Amino acid sequence: MQLDVFTLVPHAFAWLTEQRPVAAVLGDELDLRLFSYRDYSALKATQVDDEPYGGGAGMVLRVDVVAEALDSVYGGVPEHRVVALTPQGRQLTQAVVEELAAEERVTLLSARFEGFDERVLIHLASDAISIGPYVLSGGELPAMVVTDAIARRLPGAIDEESGLVESFSAELEGGLEYPHYTRPAEFRGWRVPDVLLSGDHGRIEEWRREQSRLRTRS
Repeated sequence: MQLDVFTLVPHAFAWLTEQRPVAAVLGDELDLRLFSYRDYSALKATQVDDEPYGGGAGMVLRVDVVAEALDSVYGGVPEHRVVALTPQGRQLTQAVVEELAAEERVTLLSARFEGFDERVLIHLASDAISIGPYVLSGGELPAMVVTDAIARRLPGAIDEESGLVESFSAELEGGLEYPHYTRPAEFRGWRVPDVLLSGDHGRIEEWRREQSRLRTRS
C-alpha cells in the first residue's frame, strides 16, 4: 500500500516509523511518503497559511498551497482517495480503518490550527475523517493515528494472536475491546474475575464478548 501524507512537520513522523506496527511493514507492505507543504509554496517565505476572511483567531491552510502540492506530486488532483483530516469529517472507526486499509493508495492531508480553506474539502479532497470533535495544534497527530491504524491491518504488522483480537474487533464493527488482567491474581484486594482463572476457554470467550458489548453500548 502507498500512503502519502502532506504535512507541515514531516520530521514529526520519525518516531512513528521506528515503532511497530509501522516499522514492521515499512518498505514492504507499506510505502509511506511524507511531503511538506512548504516545499510547494510559491509564496514569500514559503507561506502556507493565512488569516480567515471575515476575521477570527487562528490560521487556515491555503487552498492554493494544497493545490500546488497535489499538482506537483500527482500532476493534478489524484484519482485515488484523498482524505482531509478535520473535526468536521466522518468519525474514524475500525470499519473506516478496514475500508482505508483495503485501498492500494491513500493520501492524507493534515491541516493547520483552524483547519483548511473550505475549498480544499470541496474540490481537492474526496473524503474527510475525524479522530474526534476537538481542535489540535496541527494535523500531524490525526495523520499518525490513521497511519498506525492502517498499518496494523497490513500483512506482517502484528502477530497471529493479535490478529485474532483484531478479527474479533472487526466482527463487532469497531466495538470496544474487553478488559484485560494479568498477574498477580490478587493485589490489594483487587481480584481478577474468577472466570479468567477457570481455564474454561468457552466461558472466557463468552465473558469477553459480553464485556465488549457492555463497553460498546455504554
